[in-house]
Amino acid sequence: MTELQLNGESIAVEAIETTPLAYVLRNECGIKSVKLGCEAEQCGACTVLADDRPVPSCTLALSDASERRLTTLEGLAKGDVLSAVQNALLTSNASQCGYCLSGIAVAAYALFQSNAHPTHNNIVNALDGHLCRCGAHPRVIRALEQLAK
Repeated sequence: MTELQLNGESIAVEAIETTPLAYVLRNECGIKSVKLGCEAEQCGACTVLADDRPVPSCTLALSDASERRLTTLEGLAKGDVLSAVQNALLTSNASQCGYCLSGIAVAAYALFQSNAHPTHNNIVNALDGHLCRCGAHPRVIRALEQLAK
């Protein structure tokens, strides 16, 4: 049994210590916002916050994750109130298929926590590891630039 600090709660999971966190989150914790894409830290769809820093969960072992405070897309909102990043992406209709969006939102949230008014380059750099295959990436950048203002 392994304890995870997930979205502000302590959760016990039963999985092999070397299991990638993405699998544990989806299969043991029911967190479906974490997507499995490349499974090689190349697409960003599985991004979570570990101690407030964006990390790919597809290669992070459960044993390493258990020592950190984890936040997924679900943990960004406070009750029924979306975070500013979530709200900006939603109201700007910044997604198309949405597969990449939870990882993008988590990474953008971390950026805005460290810099309330990031520049275009700050935003682009923060999202550099996130692939958007349907072409909505420019809308995401514009939504976050509006939030930065």
